[in-house]
Formats: sequence, C-alpha cells, structure tokens
Amino acid sequence: MMTFFGFFTLTMVAVVAVATVVSSNLFVASMWFGIFSLLMASNFFILDAADVALTEAAVGAGVSTVLFMGALSLTADKESIRQGRRLLPIVVVAVVGLVLLIATLEQPRLGDPLAPVHQHVAPWYIEKTPEYINIPNIVTAILASFRGYDTMGEVLVIFTAGIGVLSVLSFKPKKRASISSEELGQAIRGLQHHAVLRVVGKLLIPVLLLFGLLVQFHGKYSPGGGFSAGALFAAAIMLYGILEGADRSAKAMPQKVMINLAALGCTIYTGVGVACMLLGHHFLDYNALWTDPQIAQYYGILMVEFGVGLTVTAVLIMIFNAIANRATY
Repeated sequence: MMTFFGFFTLTMVAVVAVATVVSSNLFVASMWFGIFSLLMASNFFILDAADVALTEAAVGAGVSTVLFMGALSLTADKESIRQGRRLLPIVVVAVVGLVLLIATLEQPRLGDPLAPVHQHVAPWYIEKTPEYINIPNIVTAILASFRGYDTMGEVLVIFTAGIGVLSVLSFKPKKRASISSEELGQAIRGLQHHAVLRVVGKLLIPVLLLFGLLVQFHGKYSPGGGFSAGALFAAAIMLYGILEGADRSAKAMPQKVMINLAALGCTIYTGVGVACMLLGHHFLDYNALWTDPQIAQYYGILMVEFGVGLTVTAVLIMIFNAIANRATY
C-alpha cells in the first residue's frame, strides 16, 4: 500500500512540475509550487523522514507561498512575453537535464542497506546516540550535537540571506508600483472585510503558535526542532498580516526588532560554543555545561535549538514585512 502511495505521489509531483512550468499565470504557478511542496512533504513522510517532511510542509507549502503572494501583489499576475527565439536556454536546460538523468543511473537502489550512505558514519550515530546523548530523536542529536558545526553554518546562512534580501529591497524603486491606490489600500487592509476568512484565520493563529512551541521544545523526542518551529511561528505572524493588513503586522513585529532577534539567535548559538571553550572543552562540546554528560547534551541542544528557532522566525518575518510593505516606499 505504501509503495502504491509512493508511486502515486511521485507521479503527481511530475504532473505538478509540468503544470508549473507551462502555466503563464503567475498566481496559478505559485499555487502549483505550494502543491508541489506539499506532495514532496508527503514523499518524505513515506520515506520516514518526518523532520524533513515537517520543514518542507511549513516552509515550502506555507511560508514560501505567502512570500510569492506578497511579491505578486506588487507585480502583474501574467508572465511577460518576450519576442524572439529561446534556443540557447532550451539547449542548456536539455543538456543539464540529460546529465542529471545519467547521474541518477549511478545511484544505489532505493532502500539498499549496502548503499555508501548507510556504511559511513550513520551506523556510528545510531549506535552512539543512546550512549552519548540519550534522546529518542536521533535526527536532533545529529544536527544539534554531532553535526553542530554544520547546523551553525546553516543558521548563519539564513541570517545572511535575510540581510541580503533586506539590502536588495531597501533600494527605492525608480518607478512606483504598478498598482492603483485602491489596490494598494486593499493590500494594506488585508482581508478585513471577509468575515468568514478572518474568523477562521484568527482561530488558526493560536493553534500555529502552540504547535510551534511543541515542535520547538519537544523536538528531542518527536519530529521537529528550531527550523520547523521557526517556520510555524513566522507562518502565524504572516497569517495575521494577511488577515489584518501588512501595516499592522509590521507594527506588531518591527523590522529593527526582527533584525536584533535574528542576530540574537545567532549569538545564542555561537555563545554556547564559546562558553564550552571557556570551560576548557572544544567549541560546541556540550559536555562542558554539566557534570553529567547526557544532561549537558540535553541543555546544550535545548539552547542552540532555541537560537535556531529565533533566527529562522525573525528572518522569515523580516522578509515578509519587507515584501509586503514594498509598495508603500
């Protein structure tokens, strides 16, 4: 049954991908992107990658779709048609696609226990996690402890990406937005005149926040962690902005505060590593934080995951506020 469902979702992924490419309506294409991410999240669940599936559903199907909508509110909903031939792009895409298809032939069979990925450090992680860290969710143990350097790099990349987006959007456009004052007013007011959507949406906001807290602080025992929780927190704020208007969400979560929170999250993560060094251990060696190594690992993971969630939440809200209020510059 699961095999059939897997083939079905993969087939739908291919269909949605083609529909996204051929769609000339940018709004429709954005919706297809959200469906594509939701299908990919389903595939990850089938492959028992619940942590990745949760992140894909929150970021890909949720946050990314909202950001696409914010960008489309400042542009036309139809793709501009360029005259002339596009032979070179077609050739490049065809060659790259052919190379990727050939590369897939060299991959091991799906689920092969003898694949190289299962013969390197993965068995060691599985064997040593109960001994060194003793938390049920091995994924969290790997990302926040064994591979703490990599996760810190990802957090810094997210912070840098947020600063980059703000830098690009900080330039005032030479031409004013191509929307009328009535459309701009409606975009700022949000869905204030849609009673049903506002009531249902407001009911979802506390649910998203509570679920985000569960994902944040229960990620050591179940799928979750700072990345997924940050996306859920940001989705709740974005939903508030959609319902009440971009101006209210920007006032509730000012850009300066979000920038400081994003930097604070990175500081918390790196600060834990520096504290470990000051206590005579290696960088991000949580055993320095307590006499019992397993308790030390628990508190170390808790603190760095909090930093991750803080940075992800702040950066996503920063980007949403910047895009949603772009037309008011």
